[in-house]
Amino acid sequence: MLFRHSIAGLSLASIALASPLQHQARQDASPCAQVSASVAAQASAATPTVPAQLAYECITSVPVNKSAALELLDTIVPYWRWQSTTAWLKDPPAEYVEKVQEAVDVWGGLDDIRSKLEGDEYENEFEFGWALYRLMQTTHDGHFVFVPDVIGTVFNWARTVPLVSISEDGEELPKAYAYPDVLAASLGNSSFTPSAISKIDGKDANDWLENWAQYGSLQDRDALYNNVFYELAVVSLGSSGAGMGTFTGGGRGRWVYPGPTTELEFENGTTTTLNNYAKVLVPFDGVTDGESLYKIWFTSTKPTGVTAEPAATATSTSIPAPGYPPPVIRASNNFIGGYYMEDDYSDIAVLSVPSFSSAALGNLSFPDIAAQFLSLAKAAGKKKLIVDVSANGGGIILQGYDLYKQLFPKLTGYAAADRFRAFEETDLLGQKFSAISETIPRTLDTDNETLFDLIANVVSSPLNYQSDETVDGEPFPDWPAKFGPLHQHDDNYTNLFRWNLSDVLTPLNSGGLYIHGYGPLANYTEQPFETEDIVVVTDGYCASTCTIFSELMRQRANVKYISLGGRSRSGITQAVGGVKGTNNWPWDYIQFNAQYTISNLSTPEEGAEYNSTQLGEYWSTVPFDRLAIGSSINVNFRDGIRDGDETNTPLQFVYEESDCRILYTKEMTVDVTAMWKAVADTTWGGKSHCVAGGLGDYGKRMTKRDLTWSEKELSKRRQQWKRSLSIGDYPMNVFTDLRRASLDGNAIMYP
Repeated sequence: MLFRHSIAGLSLASIALASPLQHQARQDASPCAQVSASVAAQASAATPTVPAQLAYECITSVPVNKSAALELLDTIVPYWRWQSTTAWLKDPPAEYVEKVQEAVDVWGGLDDIRSKLEGDEYENEFEFGWALYRLMQTTHDGHFVFVPDVIGTVFNWARTVPLVSISEDGEELPKAYAYPDVLAASLGNSSFTPSAISKIDGKDANDWLENWAQYGSLQDRDALYNNVFYELAVVSLGSSGAGMGTFTGGGRGRWVYPGPTTELEFENGTTTTLNNYAKVLVPFDGVTDGESLYKIWFTSTKPTGVTAEPAATATSTSIPAPGYPPPVIRASNNFIGGYYMEDDYSDIAVLSVPSFSSAALGNLSFPDIAAQFLSLAKAAGKKKLIVDVSANGGGIILQGYDLYKQLFPKLTGYAAADRFRAFEETDLLGQKFSAISETIPRTLDTDNETLFDLIANVVSSPLNYQSDETVDGEPFPDWPAKFGPLHQHDDNYTNLFRWNLSDVLTPLNSGGLYIHGYGPLANYTEQPFETEDIVVVTDGYCASTCTIFSELMRQRANVKYISLGGRSRSGITQAVGGVKGTNNWPWDYIQFNAQYTISNLSTPEEGAEYNSTQLGEYWSTVPFDRLAIGSSINVNFRDGIRDGDETNTPLQFVYEESDCRILYTKEMTVDVTAMWKAVADTTWGGKSHCVAGGLGDYGKRMTKRDLTWSEKELSKRRQQWKRSLSIGDYPMNVFTDLRRASLDGNAIMYP
């Protein structure tokens, strides 16, 4: 049976499966005791679920531990000093405030939280944890993240029905729909027309969705809006991505309590009420109330058997990529894949890159897959290339550089310089690392394990002045020349520097790989496609390494960028909507550097002296004990500064429009090739789908040509794929879970 006027396409049976178990526990039991009983009754479930309201009543019954909370605040302060943008967040450029986000005084906000703690103004632990989490989240810096245990260890929140935002004809402003309705109308042989959602919880749907979108990790409001919805590129990442969108509890939406229910009102006058739920992430053995929940899960002695560490390698089982055609080549985790288009679009190849993470993808590395596909595409006679970086939260920095250099081997290898905050710890570590490195050969060729550890941990570090170059491509003569400091915008920073892509130690920063055009790959010089025959498309979820890649592609290669979707407002949108910092540092890596210097690189006398400085403030395990299981803990270490920008404004605070904005249509939510065709038409087909902006005379017209034998075989598979598409191909159970993810990198925004 279909709910033809509301949630059509989602059967009563599937709604029941998606809803939390309504456990009939004693109503006089505490909320946490009721959760415990419900979990016990779902012993066979991989992830038990309970009603959202019951979970909320349980988590808000946890009493605030004032002394422990104050200790947590004390011990996170040293790590916040490494965040590169605090001064700019407090006083951002006017254009950023007008078009992107408001100013945030993180240090002042931390003082406010401390004051409220000391004044006993928090009624429970959750209220305190939420205030701390939200302070960092409202910076909209996807690298700056700490999720308290009370926010993310026990429960993740969710809704039962994903939404999509689509334009009726590609020109009208988009409206929100229940995705099962759209699937049913597209693939279910259904004659009804889906009705758009007009109100959510009694409020205008667009206003409600824009407000909800602000809980996301991105900075750009249109990118945040896209991230609310079910999107094929995001879903293809499985547990490594933002799931089915933040509305259903994907990405950062999993940490936001959605209320007990969500009411959807449709334009045809019908309404439906969704019962929101919580996924129970940990065992509830021994939990009888909020106090016992705290003692078991919010202290340093957590039960064994529940890990916070993501999977170290990619899964051996291929992750489905619903809505994607048969590939020419694709990594099993879908982080990179190559596709051919056909018929009138037979000139065109598509390189899909929803992540720069994981250097090793089975038998082939990430750069190997890119190189092999580009070679195959050229051999097959393809003349045009679409690079799709939708859903790309970054990954390994030098893989972004490498893909750019594979496409443009003769162009300059940088478009922005880096810097980090110049303060006591970075100076002390830089002095020590640099002094030691001057006594050690800069080489990977060593069988001495002790020496190799020093090379990996010290010599290759950016805290060693020899690891980078000046913006003029010259070596720094010593540490003071790199450190500075330069006083600007009420803070101190290092002098600008950039990567030395010819460095013999490059593999230590790239997952073991060299960059095309440098070192052993210096002979790679052939550009596979002309500039005007390449276009990049993005949903705005382009962050970290993806922003580095995009800066190179736009500033150096002058490649055009097309942005997708966005809010139900007219006008152009940004192409890059995520964090634009160029390097995140995990807190445990910062702690390692401090402890390693004191304990391993210093004499006892030096160690004692270091311990008397701020470098001695990194011994506590409290931040890591109080971190939500399965979450990341990072700061943005390096700013990116555009080449030639004399104001030295971090790219994080630079607003930059795309060249063209295309709206999602119904077809694009079930078949990604519909979007690629719109991009191809706009770029090379003489038929613009831009609702704002435009590409002008960029590129020569595409042509239809005869297919090779291998292309014909691929075309047969594709036609069979198209004919066999069904509603069941589109999963409704994709959720973010970093414990099962295969993400790594040094410039990555974890979902």
